[in-house]
Amino acid sequence: MTERSRIIPPADSQLPGLGRLVVRLDTSLELLERAPADGRPRVLATVVTTTGSTYRKAGARMLIMADGEFVGLLSGGCLEEDLKSHAQQVFASGVPRAVEYDMRGPDDLIYGIGGGCEGAMRVLLEPADPGSRAATALAAAGNATRAGQRTSLVIVHQSRDLQLGTHSAAPPLPANLVAAGQQALAHCASRRFESEDGGQRTQALIQFLAPPPCLLVCGAGPDAEPVVGAACALGWRVTVVDHRPAYAVASRFPGAEVRLADVGSLRAAVDIERCHAAVVMSHHLHSDASYLRELAEAGAPAYVGLLGPTARRSRLAKELGATADKLAARIRGPVGLDIGAATPEGIALAIIGEIHAWLAGRAAGEVAFASSRSAW
Repeated sequence: MTERSRIIPPADSQLPGLGRLVVRLDTSLELLERAPADGRPRVLATVVTTTGSTYRKAGARMLIMADGEFVGLLSGGCLEEDLKSHAQQVFASGVPRAVEYDMRGPDDLIYGIGGGCEGAMRVLLEPADPGSRAATALAAAGNATRAGQRTSLVIVHQSRDLQLGTHSAAPPLPANLVAAGQQALAHCASRRFESEDGGQRTQALIQFLAPPPCLLVCGAGPDAEPVVGAACALGWRVTVVDHRPAYAVASRFPGAEVRLADVGSLRAAVDIERCHAAVVMSHHLHSDASYLRELAEAGAPAYVGLLGPTARRSRLAKELGATADKLAARIRGPVGLDIGAATPEGIALAIIGEIHAWLAGRAAGEVAFASSRSAW
């Protein structure tokens, strides 16, 4: 019988160039880095298909240790205990296995786990000890995305001939699966893969992985600390720049890159074109104007947030003069969602929340600078 293969795109997939910003807003690829470094056996659980309403979607992961400790979540807590039970079978046998959960309708109370989420998911469980195929594939994908590259993984969850589990999208996988990985890269979207040969079906999730967002914070004052902390907690790459030696201290911003640089040399100090968003928050009018001028001339990033009230924004616009036109479609100020924030932590939440929404293609907030200087 002739082999038949097909790649099924998600309903909301888009080709590059259609206005979608391609970044990764999920940290499950880095699970192994967050796992206890004590050599305990561990099992990787990956959502490979979903239907209806589910807490996490295909590609989400959690890591389960032999003693029951786990890193990450695949649900709000309703599946984790059951998954730990299934993981024990993988610990004992060393053989990957798929588990299905259907929480739709009244049958969930009888045959399911009583989650009532009105959704279904299939989860693949596989060994993920150091040196395992899964650990190696995830580490390679993580290295690629942190370097700003896009990559893909192949998670085989049903097959007679192929070993179930997480693979790099490269030989020795069959050519059709390698090609599916390349197609996911070309379309910047994950895919479901199905093939049938002699009545035997192979199913896999072809997962597209983009780099995490890169945030530039211009100004390293005390209120920048919770902004940077929130972004780092989300797995974003963060660069902090300040011209004041007392502020540009790396120990104040764990997980971020901190650079001491003159405000007028921002383009020389930072590769601005690799940044997805910037927040200008030095609390010094002249410095903020210089940062904005550098960002205007750079033509990037597409999101520039400005801290401070409307009157200050207008004063900065006048100081920039004609240069401000180069920021007109990109700047948001006052930066942040209107959540009634009154503390540095709350303001940081508002700022990171607005940037997250913009990165995800949700409400981006009001464009604060009009295209006409006279309107400022």
